[in-house]
Amino acid sequence: MLIERYIKFLILVAIIFVIQSCESYVEIEPPTNKMVTGTVFTSEETAIAAVNGIYNELFQSNFANGHISSVTVLAGMSPDTFETTSATDDRYGPFQQNEISPGETPDASANLNLWSSAYNIIYMCNSVLEGLESSSHIPDGTGDILEGQVRFVRGFTYFYLVNLYGDVPLILTTDYRQNALIERHSKEEVWNQVIADLDNSIILLDNEVAYEDNERTRVNLFVAKALRARVYLYDEDWENAEDLSSDIIAETSEYDVLDDFEEVFLMNSREAIWQISPLGGIGGGSFFTYTQEGYLFRGINSSQIKLSDRFISSFNTQDKRFSHWIGYNDDMEFYYPYKYKDGNSWQNVSEYSMVLRLAEQYLIRAEARTMQGNIAGAITDVDKIRHRAGLELIAQTNPGIDKEALLDTIMGERKKELFSEWGHRWLDLKRTGKASKILSPIKPQWENTDVLYPIPGEERAKNPNLTQNDGY
Repeated sequence: MLIERYIKFLILVAIIFVIQSCESYVEIEPPTNKMVTGTVFTSEETAIAAVNGIYNELFQSNFANGHISSVTVLAGMSPDTFETTSATDDRYGPFQQNEISPGETPDASANLNLWSSAYNIIYMCNSVLEGLESSSHIPDGTGDILEGQVRFVRGFTYFYLVNLYGDVPLILTTDYRQNALIERHSKEEVWNQVIADLDNSIILLDNEVAYEDNERTRVNLFVAKALRARVYLYDEDWENAEDLSSDIIAETSEYDVLDDFEEVFLMNSREAIWQISPLGGIGGGSFFTYTQEGYLFRGINSSQIKLSDRFISSFNTQDKRFSHWIGYNDDMEFYYPYKYKDGNSWQNVSEYSMVLRLAEQYLIRAEARTMQGNIAGAITDVDKIRHRAGLELIAQTNPGIDKEALLDTIMGERKKELFSEWGHRWLDLKRTGKASKILSPIKPQWENTDVLYPIPGEERAKNPNLTQNDGY
């Protein structure tokens, strides 16, 4: 009965976090932390329940849930992928125009929700890490796995914060007095913390290679390696990026690039490395993925977002991704993302939200191999993705392709393969230094400083030590 009361308490804590998801990180009161640290980590069962609460919060969180204020939506508006369906839209229009306001406007609210919900996730991670460190009741093996999972989630969250905002507060404690007036840390410091969290996660999860109950919603060794491979790619550490992506690709018994497009985004798909489950939300309800929520992406007449004409025109007419992953609204005459099909199932969920999948690892390795001069190996990797898409293979049509042309092809494949998934296109343009070159001709108000989002004004009002990004 005592364990049951603890677990009910954890559910209550999770509900509080959801309610506070639009509030500042520093508004969370210290008594909550004291209760979690002092009470929850007295048994293995309750420690596991605390970590499960973080996974459940990823589905609820604005930052991660694929919905209105998520990375997927907002960072999809910023490059050349999404557009609003209304010329007067004041929530997404500023993200499309790269004219985001730090003040009290609908777009500023979306920006604040993304920021604050990400820091709520970080708070939960810090709380669990402190609890695990101070507890003598958790078996070493279980403690290592839980710590590895939580360090991954914290590193994952900071990965997006630093890429979207640049310098951000690096908060590694639940001490609200310290955090209330914290300054922004340099992007180098935050990036180093991302690396440290992921490297530690890989060490701690060294023997954790299976998925519990075959559910691909918990972090294991390959999940940590997949994101670390991406980080190596962003750091232009081509050799390590190739090595880690190769480790995952070699796991043919676990992962595959699926030929059937309709199976890729299903729950526990063999292409999935890590997914976020809509199961077990508040009250234990079952929901469809927010990424396919009714009025946002399903292509009905009240949809707020569509795929840009420029993006649509980049597809070859034979590309199966166009016919399987893109829908068309005949009445409103616009195209919309259609990777997720199930927008009506409340109790019979068939899809989980995709976060990391095998196709990206092939594209990571292709780019890393190209940069190391292994053109033939890179062609093989790109052709793996092109073959699934029904396109001509480079090995047959242009085996002598040069390095720059192949890199352009890889970027094009990333754009068409990973659209509507976690803002890949936006981050790719930024990391390769091509954002201004690509976007300034098509964005009348584009400025070089638009590569970073503004620090939310409400956060700066609460914390006078938070400086603002240039251009805002």
